[in-house]
Amino acid sequence: MIARIRHLIFDHALLKLASLLIAILMWYGVAHDPVSEVSVRVPVEFSRPPKGLDYTSDVIPQAQVRLRGPARLVRELSPDSVHAVIDLQNATPGEHTYDLTTSQIQVPHDIEVVQVTPTRLRMVFDQRITRQVPVKARVVGTLPAGYRIESITLDPATVTITGPARHVNAIETAVTDTVDVTGVTGTAGFETRAFPPDPLVHLSDTGPIHVMVKTQKSSSKAGVP
Repeated sequence: MIARIRHLIFDHALLKLASLLIAILMWYGVAHDPVSEVSVRVPVEFSRPPKGLDYTSDVIPQAQVRLRGPARLVRELSPDSVHAVIDLQNATPGEHTYDLTTSQIQVPHDIEVVQVTPTRLRMVFDQRITRQVPVKARVVGTLPAGYRIESITLDPATVTITGPARHVNAIETAVTDTVDVTGVTGTAGFETRAFPPDPLVHLSDTGPIHVMVKTQKSSSKAGVP
């Protein structure tokens, strides 16, 4: 038994002593490192959002977080290592106010959260819905003299949009990028994209829009009607 204890204590004694000295030096360095403070601005993160619920703002809430800790660790901090998190598990459609406290700020070890601003956030949520809307071609340019546009055909003629219900229901059409018909005689085809005029609403259809423009001779002034 005594031999075993002696073996545990004295085998690799130099290595064990060196490890102990390194640990003491590291502790001493942290313990005697001057305390420093820093303020960082970070986006508020949403945890466990309910399925089918959308936040109805295109501006991501920000939090100003004041942190304190050993100067060496504070200097190494980056905004990516600080997280302000709000739990949305029980969120429902409508307006809600959420507390934002120091306990909701996730930071590296040995860093203390001193203050968070703002301490409350008011947010509005809406049910996510999907519906189809017609596509409208945005045609520009000047036709040759004596020509006019007879018809514009789009394929697909409708697209599916998704987003907060109030925003989706307010959209009447999805508009294409500009289609320049300058100099077109007869029939010309174009490939373009459509987009809804609301940043909170996105297209479920990601494919291109094919626009067919047919012109014909006319006695009216050249141009795009």
